[in-house]
Amino acid sequence: MLSNQKRVEWSLRLGLAAMFGYSGVDILLHPTAWHWAVRGLPAMVQDIINAVGFDTYLRLQGASELLFALVFLLWFWPRLTRVVALLAAIEMAAILLMVGVDSITFRDFGPLGAAVALFFLL
Repeated sequence: MLSNQKRVEWSLRLGLAAMFGYSGVDILLHPTAWHWAVRGLPAMVQDIINAVGFDTYLRLQGASELLFALVFLLWFWPRLTRVVALLAAIEMAAILLMVGVDSITFRDFGPLGAAVALFFLL
């Protein structure tokens, strides 16, 4: 039987894997549908995205989110999972800081808390 700590860990892992897996697949399949997500970023970030190209940037974002999802499901590599949890927390915090809190981004507080909790749990 799983300990309470393992149940909490796997609840966080599965929730984050589902979120990053869904968004990663959708971004890869429909990058133009995600152009709204890179609005309102600081000029320096926009310049980087424009240099790479919107769709290319979004495909890289989608691929990295799929990688995050996969790592959250890897039970045999907790150190890597801890690093990815930290990166996920940084990503969510960056969205909230750079875009601001609005009717969409307020939802990023949940994954931010989950990623930070998983980081400390591991």
